[in-house]
Formats: sequence, C-alpha cells, structure tokens
Amino acid sequence: MKNILSYLKKYKNKTFSEMEFNEIDNVIFSSITYSEFKGIIPEDRNYIYLNDALIRFVNKYTLKDAKKLGFAQKDSYKIIQEIIDSKRFSDVIVYGYRYKSSKDMQFCAMIFKVRKLFTYVAFEGTDHLLSGWKEDFEMVYRFPVTAHNEAIDYINEMVNIFDKHVIVGGHSKGGNLALVASMYAHPIIRHKIKEIYSNDGTGLRQEQIESHNYRKVENRLIQILPNYSLVGLLLRHNDNLTVIKSSRKDILAHAVLTWEVEDTKFKRSTLSNISKKLDKSIIEWLDDNDDEKRKKMITEVFKALEDAGIENLYDMKSVKNAINVIKKLSKLDKETKDLVSSFLSYNWNYVLNKNKEDE
Repeated sequence: MKNILSYLKKYKNKTFSEMEFNEIDNVIFSSITYSEFKGIIPEDRNYIYLNDALIRFVNKYTLKDAKKLGFAQKDSYKIIQEIIDSKRFSDVIVYGYRYKSSKDMQFCAMIFKVRKLFTYVAFEGTDHLLSGWKEDFEMVYRFPVTAHNEAIDYINEMVNIFDKHVIVGGHSKGGNLALVASMYAHPIIRHKIKEIYSNDGTGLRQEQIESHNYRKVENRLIQILPNYSLVGLLLRHNDNLTVIKSSRKDILAHAVLTWEVEDTKFKRSTLSNISKKLDKSIIEWLDDNDDEKRKKMITEVFKALEDAGIENLYDMKSVKNAINVIKKLSKLDKETKDLVSSFLSYNWNYVLNKNKEDE
C-alpha cells in the first residue's frame, strides 16, 4: 500500500515551485502539529527553518516517545523523519507555535510558510485520549467551545497583512478549528484565505451550518474523509465530501498513514455502509434532542466509559472492556444506548472479524 511516506520518498526532491502544493502536503503539515515543539519553534513571528526545527525535535525525542502518546504522534514522527533534509520542504519556515492545555481544553497551532507561494495555518486535532474526545463531543451542545475562541484569536493575530495566499487546515478537531477560525476571522484575514482543509474533521451544529459566516467560506472548504470515517461524521456537514480510501476498517481509519495515495493525491473511494449508518444515527439523534438533553446524554455516556476503565481508543477494542461498557450503559435510556451501540460496533466490528462489507 502506498501512503504519505511513499509520496514523500517519491517527491522529496521536488520543490513547491516545481510541483505545487497539494492535498497530501496539507495533511503532512496538519500531522506535524501533533509533535511537541515547545522551545524549538518560536511563539511569535520570528521563524526557524522547518528542517532545523525537525532535526532539533528528533534529537530531543525518539519514536518510542511518540508511540507512548498515541497513533497521531507516532504517525507525525514517521512523517517528520521522512521530511528531514528533503528538498521539497527545505524552503519552508515555521513560526507562531502555541500550545495551551487545561482540564477542559487542549489547543495547539503553528504556521508554515513558503515565501511568495503560500502560508499554511495548521491546527492540532484530537488523539486517542478519551478526554480529548470528550471535548469534541461537547461541540454537539455548545458553541463556541474554548478551543474555538483560541483558534479565532490565533488566526487574527498571526496571519500577516502581507500574506497573500493563506491556507488553513487541520486533522480531526483541528479541521473543525480551521473551519471555525476561517468563518470568524477578521474580514481582511478571511479574504486572504484561499483553501480550508478539514481532514476527517468534526462538523458543525445546525446553527453554524446555516449561518452567514459559513456561507462566506463554504466554497473554499475541502472536506477529506476516509471511507470508514467516524470523526468527520460527528455533527453536520455539507454534501461536498472528498472520500478517500483507508487501509483500515475501524477507528484507526482516522490515522493519516492509513490513507492510500495515488501519485500526488489520495485514492478516491465511497463512504462505507457502516459509516453511512453511523452518520444517519448521529443526525437523527441531533434532530430529536435539544442542547440540554444532548449535554445530559454526553455527560452520562462519558461517565459510563470512564467508569468502565476506558481511557483511550485502544481500550475500546478489548472484548473485556466491551462487556464492562455494556454493563455501565445498561441504565441509560434506549435512544442513547442505540447511538452508543452504533459507535461501539464501528470499532469492534473489524476487531472481532464480523465486518462483511466490501471496501
């Protein structure tokens, strides 16, 4: 299977002047944000060459360190290893590194730039930890969440008045932050934005989908979803989706190194039946419940998961944990149990070898 690493090996000696920025480069920049660059990349507009930053990073951290943090960090590290000393990324400068975290919020962003060509504003997404997913699900009953405000402030502060071709993107929650930041950016900044990439990113509430701010940027939005998507189907989205093929049929389809590549783009596919069913279940649940009920359900579900010993997505694959979760969820109302069952079947179907669908 050819993936992002295959792309980097093939085109590492092609500069952005020789081969223009594409959707795979977008995911590469989005993925880099999952790695820790505090003390390496400047927090202001002073810059460092990306190659120098990445060399300092791999000298400080190992792949073993990254694996302990989750699949997004592991993939990010592997991508970074392939980028180092490549001609394609030799002219990229990086700056504006910002990381904030608290009990209820995690936010990270940075800027990549190739002078005279483009400026890419990248937002970090959610990884495997349950606490991060809880923040994602809070979006179903309130807007904006704290990370939204951070993203809006960031793009307004860090995009330079002389930047002409601005691209905004992110993976997972980062895709949602990229879209919201673009929607509510200062008009001068918003005018500079040419493309917005949501890479398997969380959707929006109905109110935001129907808003004037959304309509202003909708034609610049590129929504990339793997054919076994879960995250990108949360909340609502328009029908203009770019569905690509993942080598996985479970939650790990969210991992960017499972996304199959054909030359300079991802291999196209169609949304799997299991993802379509999950999408339908989510929309029906949203339609049937107001914000107060959504909050109550989300709170109860995550408490049940925590009480069952679920700390991260890998725990969802254990049959033993599955039984514990079912016991904890038995006291919830039928509608909530049905929705959670759809979510759990998405993860366990592949693991238990019960998924009979064609790819």
